Amino acid sequence: MESQAYEQETQTQNNTPFNDDVAGVITTATTPASGDSDWQEWINVIIDYLAKLPDELGNFFSDYKQPLTTFGLIITASITVYVTLSVLDAIDNIPLLSSILELVGLGYTAWFVTRYLLKASTRQELFGEFDSLKKQILGGKTQG
Repeated sequence: MESQAYEQETQTQNNTPFNDDVAGVITTATTPASGDSDWQEWINVIIDYLAKLPDELGNFFSDYKQPLTTFGLIITASITVYVTLSVLDAIDNIPLLSSILELVGLGYTAWFVTRYLLKASTRQELFGEFDSLKKQILGGKTQG
């Protein structure tokens, strides 16, 4: 009787493809509940999307390079103007500094007028310097 029970036990063990009594041996997979498979499907969709994201972004930036550059320059210019106006407003709120800077500006304007604008010869000199600056920046011939 004992040998019969042992034979039945070994036959049932041999019919199963994996042995789950021994550590490190692969066991048979159990089917997940329906809620787990839904989550797994969503996770797979997200993983696929994230895997394709670098290629999609590269294609997007290569297709819209010029508009994105223009948009970036407009945003950068807007931020620069905003920061400049904020700094000037902060300087204007310092009691003596704004008055001193106004005096410096008025003094430079007076010097510029007396140096370049009062006499015809100095005006010609100013226009010559302006034309040479245009040639340096634009290059080639300039109309004068």
